[in-house]
Amino acid sequence: MNSKAVWVIGLSSLLLAACGSLEERPEDVPVEERSIGRDDGRGGVETGSAQLGGEFGASPLTDPASPLAKRVIYFAFDSSEVTPEGRELIATHARYLAQNPEISVVLEGHADERGSREYNLALGERRAKAVERLMTLQGVGARQVQVISFGEERPVAFGHDESAWRLNRRVELLYSGY
Repeated sequence: MNSKAVWVIGLSSLLLAACGSLEERPEDVPVEERSIGRDDGRGGVETGSAQLGGEFGASPLTDPASPLAKRVIYFAFDSSEVTPEGRELIATHARYLAQNPEISVVLEGHADERGSREYNLALGERRAKAVERLMTLQGVGARQVQVISFGEERPVAFGHDESAWRLNRRVELLYSGY
């Protein structure tokens, strides 16, 4: 027998021995009894989240009933002035961000199709920066906000009339992971 054959036989024996030692039988595995909640003595179970005030860990960013679910601010034609409704929405998001400094948001500025590409990019940026300015004035950290302008490149409505243009003149608030 040559040395190569001895090597292969020896290696195969080691692999078979290793595979056999990894096998566990179900009766050898220790089992620990655990429950998710504690018995309240009345037949019910008290859960950990109920002890923390009844919230189940859902973020207000994922709750469709939360005011934070609204994440689009609309603008008038050729304007970067925030409307009173927009200011109210920005204040809501600013309070949330100020209370949660670990969370950040991207402000995407958009414009309708009228105007040149360069003009619409600048207009989208002015709109996003107007929202950013209001947020930082209300206590949001500068590191929490990023501004991007897409101009007319990402419309939500594809018509060529005022109803479509009105929807495309906007700033979208995009939270990372939501």
